[in-house]
Amino acid sequence: MTSLKEICRGLPLNPLPKNKGRRQGIPHAPVRTPNLTAQEKKLALRNALRYFPPEIQKKLALEFAEELRLYGHIYMYRFCPDIEMRAYPIGEYPCKTKSAAAIMLMIMNNLDPSVAQFPQELVTYGGNGQVFSNWAQFWLVMHYLSEMTEEQTLVMYSGHPLGLFPSHQRAPRLIITNGMVIPNYSSRDEYEKMFALGVTMYGQMTAGSYCYIGPQGIVHGTVLTVLNAGRRYLRAEELSGKVFVTSGLGGMSGAQAKAAVIAGCVGIIAEVDEAALLKRHKQGWLMEISNNLDHCIARLREARKNKIALSLGYHGNVVDLCLKRHVAAINKLADKGMFFWDYGNAFLLEAQRAGADVTKKGANKTEFRYPSYVQHIMGDIFSLGFGPFRWVCTSGDPQDLAATDSIAMSVLEDSIRQGVSTSVKQQYHDNIRWIREAGRHSLVVGSQARILYSDQKGRVSIAVAINRAISEGKIKAPVVLSRDHHDVSGTDSPFRETSNIYDGSAFCADMAVQNFVGDSFRGATWVALHNGGGVGWGEVINGGFGLVLDGSKEAEERAKMMLSWDVSNGVARRCWSGNAFAYETICQAMREDGTLRVTLPHKVVDENILEQAVKR
Repeated sequence: MTSLKEICRGLPLNPLPKNKGRRQGIPHAPVRTPNLTAQEKKLALRNALRYFPPEIQKKLALEFAEELRLYGHIYMYRFCPDIEMRAYPIGEYPCKTKSAAAIMLMIMNNLDPSVAQFPQELVTYGGNGQVFSNWAQFWLVMHYLSEMTEEQTLVMYSGHPLGLFPSHQRAPRLIITNGMVIPNYSSRDEYEKMFALGVTMYGQMTAGSYCYIGPQGIVHGTVLTVLNAGRRYLRAEELSGKVFVTSGLGGMSGAQAKAAVIAGCVGIIAEVDEAALLKRHKQGWLMEISNNLDHCIARLREARKNKIALSLGYHGNVVDLCLKRHVAAINKLADKGMFFWDYGNAFLLEAQRAGADVTKKGANKTEFRYPSYVQHIMGDIFSLGFGPFRWVCTSGDPQDLAATDSIAMSVLEDSIRQGVSTSVKQQYHDNIRWIREAGRHSLVVGSQARILYSDQKGRVSIAVAINRAISEGKIKAPVVLSRDHHDVSGTDSPFRETSNIYDGSAFCADMAVQNFVGDSFRGATWVALHNGGGVGWGEVINGGFGLVLDGSKEAEERAKMMLSWDVSNGVARRCWSGNAFAYETICQAMREDGTLRVTLPHKVVDENILEQAVKR
């Protein structure tokens, strides 16, 4: 078994590790079909062999060519390390800086088989969310991190470690870009080819930025979506006796059943893949399963009548639960009063591309017959400054996680006592409830991590309180802060995160890029910028970060400065686009910080002047 010390020595070349190929008994990534020409195949091999000295290239060329032929990509299975891949306590990593050790911990957590979807192909989630493009990159990155000082920055080009470059102590230790392709070539067909060539990769959202924390992130996001949907559509604060019908139990969507129970409603989830259904039931995420539609309806009625929280998995197609074809059924049921919104990765966009009747007459490109969950539910939450704030306890000790949970709840409760707006108070209460439930539902997978939705004030206050607890010895080791890119400022995605931007800028990516740049010089330990994520390659730009709290005064100052920008950037952009919640939020932020000055929009109060001007 390989040790952490050996992992940090660099590529194992003398002797070469035995090539065991694809391991049996674990899930593997789908075979890719890049349709390379003969010359492109040679180029892919030449690119892969760059990592190795000439004396072993002939041997490796044959097996790499076989991988390319069989799987459509060169993963370098020979170099998949023989180590228990997991988030080891931070003190076990042989590094010169705590920052580097924290990054190594997060990388290994992303590749932990209990966390990663296809660990041997370096895919964390989403079917193609790569941590690296091949295993040579993993070895080189771990070596660089073990050698890194506080005067260097590691630069990553789409999985490839370009190298350690001279820097300074307050600069990020790591800069990541994934899939930064010239716009005219950012198509899915081009991606397949470039990924096969080994020159770019798809980092999804938090896979390629080393910040994935397992399924609890999407569980929490779904809980908040369902709770806020209940308020909007049903005017209900409590969802007992209410029914939530959806589909999909594989990958990220597997969280929906657990979220339904935490939200207190009756969740009926259809899944055509029996293996996925059985897996979620075995994990305890589904309370019951059935392949009998009549039985499902009977249990639904019983649970609804008795106001029992229930998650029931139906082995079948969701169109069975809805009648007839999917969109036609949605249209029919919506006409009768059912509330429908798109909680998928641009489901309505893909439905429109497939010819489904979802078009909204006279609307702009991002609007359909039905809203996305961002347009009607989470968009206003983002505009309040709330989004998925996360942390990882690098000690690996559950007691540290419990301590951070207690700190976060105390901070939010104190904020409520000090006085906040009704909208903010509502969100704080939801997240206090979430933290209590998260501990009861065993949501930790891999690293000892937690997520909650908080605004700028809450994030900064929680970070400062956790940092001081580390300084006082109440938390044993540093804590890594991050967030999902699915947030206030992190993502420009016109059919999801920014689908409620109606001033014509929904297809612009200034916010995500500015987020990435601004975080980098305000104190982030690492920053990441991705093309793609969630809704697909070429459809979105994401910016993300990691920030290590080590108990120092400097860490506190970094957290205050960076987290404030990380939220205000997006709130200011949403304000300028015309969102009333964002206008109020950024004005409040300016009142609290005299150094913040944001350009505020003036409303056109008389729409007639537009009509008259256009007619002339």
